[in-house]
Amino acid sequence: MENSSEVVSFVLAAYGNIGELKYMYFVIILFWYLSICVANTVLIVVIRVDIQLHEPMYILLCSLCVNQINVSTSLYPLLLSQMFSDSHEVTLPWCFLHMSCMYISGPAEFCSLAAMAYDRYISVCHPLRYNVIMNTERVFVMILFVWIYSFLSVILSFSFIFSLKFCGTIIENVYCNHRLIIRLSCLVSVHSFLSDIFFLFVSFFIPFTLISVSYVKILAVCQKTSTENKQKAVTTCAPQIVSVSNLFVGSIFHSIDSSFIVTQVPNEVRIILPMYMLIFQPMLTPFLYGFKLPKIRHSWKRLLFKRKSIALF
Repeated sequence: MENSSEVVSFVLAAYGNIGELKYMYFVIILFWYLSICVANTVLIVVIRVDIQLHEPMYILLCSLCVNQINVSTSLYPLLLSQMFSDSHEVTLPWCFLHMSCMYISGPAEFCSLAAMAYDRYISVCHPLRYNVIMNTERVFVMILFVWIYSFLSVILSFSFIFSLKFCGTIIENVYCNHRLIIRLSCLVSVHSFLSDIFFLFVSFFIPFTLISVSYVKILAVCQKTSTENKQKAVTTCAPQIVSVSNLFVGSIFHSIDSSFIVTQVPNEVRIILPMYMLIFQPMLTPFLYGFKLPKIRHSWKRLLFKRKSIALF
C-alpha cells in the first residue's frame, strides 16, 4: 500500500486517449479562455476609464469580473496543458493550488452578487441615504471582505486535505475535484462530509439567503412605486437575478455526485455537467452587464466611436 511520501502526483484519467481530436479541443478551449479574459477585461477597462461609471454598483461589478478571470485561469490553462500530455499527471502541490483557486471563486461569486444585491436594495429602498451608506470607502471594505471571507471559507473547509495520506493516484476527472481527491485517501473520515456541509453553508447558503432577502424587499417596494421606477429597478436588477439563477443551477450540477449518474449518462456528459458553472458563468457576466445595463452599453459605445474618430484623424 502506498503512503503519502510515495504519492507525489495524481493522474487525470478522464482525458483518456483523445488522439487527433486534441488539436480541435485545444483550439476550442484556448478560444473560449481568451474570449472570457478579453470580455471581462474590456468591461473592467470601460468602468475604469469612464468616470460616470465610478459608482458602487460598477465597482462591485469589477470585482465580479476579476473573479471570472480568476476561475477561468484556474481551470483552462490546466486543461490546455493536459491536451498534449501523455501521462496526464499533476503534482500534488499544483493540484491543491488549482483546487483552492477554483473553489475560492465559488463563494467569491455568490458573495459579490450578495454585495451587489445589497447595493440595489439600498438604491431602491433607501434612495435618499444611498450616497451616505454606499460611499467609496464602504464599497472597498465590502470587496475586501468578500475575498477574505471566500479565502477563509475554503481554507477552513478543505485544509485537512493537504495532510491526508493517499493510497491511490487516479482522479476520474479532467481537473482536481476535492471529492475525488478525498476518495483516494487511505482513510476517509466523517470530517470530509462535515467539511462539505460547512462549505455549502458558509459559501452558498448564507450569501444566497442575503440575496433572496434583498430582492424580496426590493420587490415589495417596487409594488408601491410608479411604472417608470419599476422598469428602472427591473433593468438594473435583471442581470443579477439571471446570474444568481444560473449559478444556482450550476451549483446543483456541480454538487451532483458523478457516481450517481455514471450509469445514466454518457461519460462526456458526466464530466462536463459539473463544469457547467465554470464554463458558462465567466462569459455570462460580461455579456449580461455589458449589453443589458444602459450606462455600460452607452459608455463602451462612446469609447469605441471616440477611438475610431481619433484613428480617422
